Order: sequence, then structure tokens, then C-alpha cells
Amino acid sequence: MKEDIEIPIVKDVFIAMVFERNNEIKTGEWNAYLLNNGNSALELIFIVSKGFDGAKKTAVMRHSMEALNAKSYQKFEFVQDEVLALNNEIFLTYYTNGKLYEKRYLFSKGSISEHNLKQIPPLGKKGMLSQ
Repeated sequence: MKEDIEIPIVKDVFIAMVFERNNEIKTGEWNAYLLNNGNSALELIFIVSKGFDGAKKTAVMRHSMEALNAKSYQKFEFVQDEVLALNNEIFLTYYTNGKLYEKRYLFSKGSISEHNLKQIPPLGKKGMLSQ
């Protein structure tokens, strides 16, 4: 029964927090990206994100995408500076090859900072990658 349920493991799909220059307002900003480094497209993508630290909580943000091609990425959320001081939790659900996948990603409070930036080759940008 319960042991008959197959829970596929998410591989080659990441969340990246990227620090980018906004030329309109002449400042830097953080954006969240979904990165599909796998060989199959993702379909019916649903992303739920929130920030929290004890009693402090942000609103729950929900995003959806019809699909994300293999070896591609898509920005899905602007992250306000105030949220960086909180734990940032992102739940991802999607289908690929006829199977449902889900994974929880967590960026610990204070970990999203310019000091922790590394080059993310598929994006060609600097940021932080969650596994």
C-alpha cells in the first residue's frame, strides 16, 4: 500500500536567487529563477514561496508556468530586501515524463547576500543556487 507509492526524486532542477542590476531604478535587486538543467521539459509547474522567522511571516506567493524547456530557466519572483532577513522557503511541483515531482527548497535567513554570490553558468549571472 504505502510502500507501493513511488516518490520520484527531483534531479537537475534548481532555484536560483540572482542579484541583478535594475537600470530603470539604478540599483541592484534580487530575483528568483527556476532553472531546469535536465534533459526533459517541465510541465504544469506550480511554485509556492514564503518567508518566515518565528512569528514573522510574509504573504504566501503563488506562481505557475505551463512549461519550462530542458536546459532553460525562467524568472518567477522579485524578492524584496526585507524578505532576505527571513528564511525563504519555496515549494516546487511539476510534471515531467508523465510523473509528478515535488521538492522543498530553503534559503536560510541571512544567507542570501552579495557576499555569497557565485557564477551560475546556465544563467550567465551571479547568484545563489539551492539544491
